[in-house]
Amino acid sequence: MSKVMIYGEIKGGKIKKTAYELASEGRRLADELGGDLGAVLIGPQSAQFAPELAKYGVDTVFVIEDSDLEIYNSEFYAQALAYVVDEKKPEILLISHSMQGKDLAPRTAAKLGVASIADCVSFELDGRTLVGKRPIYAGKCSSKWVSTASSQIASARPNVLETRENPKAGNVEIVAFTPDKGRSTYTTKELNLDTSGKVDLTEADIIVSGGRGMGSPDYSLLEEMASIFGTTATVGASRAAVDAGWRKHIDQVGQTGKTVTPNLYVACGISGSIQHLAGMGSSKVIVAINKDTEAPIFTKADYGIVGDLFKVIPEFNKELRALLSE
Repeated sequence: MSKVMIYGEIKGGKIKKTAYELASEGRRLADELGGDLGAVLIGPQSAQFAPELAKYGVDTVFVIEDSDLEIYNSEFYAQALAYVVDEKKPEILLISHSMQGKDLAPRTAAKLGVASIADCVSFELDGRTLVGKRPIYAGKCSSKWVSTASSQIASARPNVLETRENPKAGNVEIVAFTPDKGRSTYTTKELNLDTSGKVDLTEADIIVSGGRGMGSPDYSLLEEMASIFGTTATVGASRAAVDAGWRKHIDQVGQTGKTVTPNLYVACGISGSIQHLAGMGSSKVIVAINKDTEAPIFTKADYGIVGDLFKVIPEFNKELRALLSE
């Protein structure tokens, strides 16, 4: 029986990178507890992703393929996930702290009558108790949280857990479940997915962000830098840039946007308000480009460049292209 279980999020017909992060961490915890690792996939044809999860240590994949679960519905998905957890009774359930996970984790916990620890950046075990570490006070401090009831549910911030291949069986078990449609409080009329092909901010290895200092919607210099870095890079923006209409809200990094943890975050013309720092402060390496020597972003940056970004970035891109072409 699974001691640890993860929820593998599927979006746009693809399984998200966070599922592999959770599987890797779940495998580690399951080994410490001396048990198996299970994964839950929800939606028609979701069983096709079982072999991919098996590469990262999943013993059994529990699949619910009811046709009513083709499009994410928070009530239906929470019913389905709670049903599997109640049937299999894992000690620990891990969910990604993605836009969907932020909605699904607390709803599932409520249905099971247990607590949910949100936005964790690391996990450890105290005996058989899961301890989740999470940032507080806009990332200035961290705290450790535990759940006193089983199953222990926690969500992990995307891009903070290491992925490790550890092939297991990945046996598929089809779970017969039909949601109670009478309990749904909304109906999805239209689904607008990003079809641009750009990597999601929360899963990007490199993010190049622009703020008020960009001065206009022309982000071509930042788009160029991201393209030089490659397919794992994308462009973000501060709230000021989004409020000005220069970028869409989907690109916003910060407390009222997306919380990101890339390997490299390049902040261009971003002063570094506490709200913005709360969304990107846990980035592994931070580079700031700003002409204001007193900009708060420099207190968080690993590397800082003081200067006019419209003069600095073209030279930066030139040197970057030469370096990566070697």
